[in-house]
Amino acid sequence: MRRNQQGMTLVSFILVLAVVGVFVYMGMKLIPMYSEYYSVKKALEGMASEPDMANNDPERIKDYFFRRMDVDYGENVKPENVKLRRKEAGWVMTVDYEVRRPLIANLDVVGHFNAEKEFKRTGE
Repeated sequence: MRRNQQGMTLVSFILVLAVVGVFVYMGMKLIPMYSEYYSVKKALEGMASEPDMANNDPERIKDYFFRRMDVDYGENVKPENVKLRRKEAGWVMTVDYEVRRPLIANLDVVGHFNAEKEFKRTGE
């Protein structure tokens, strides 16, 4: 009576390991990009919840934003990526930036991120 063996061969195990390794490597490149994006969104939300944020001038608002980003180690957002425009009773801040990370050889991972938040005046 013969028993059939079951399971993976060494070659199939190495292939599965290689595929999992590629996805883990890609995750190591992508997760910090998205983590920084969520830090940008969190900074904007925090600033919008401050009562008199819209009463400040644009340079001061940008300064507050970059102070928050320094705390969260945001390194890809530059001053030229931040725009403020007047809207009714306040300001709209737009943060539009791109992150490029090398992946393998001449392949890069590129993430384009855009966050926008309105700061309304209160008490007027």
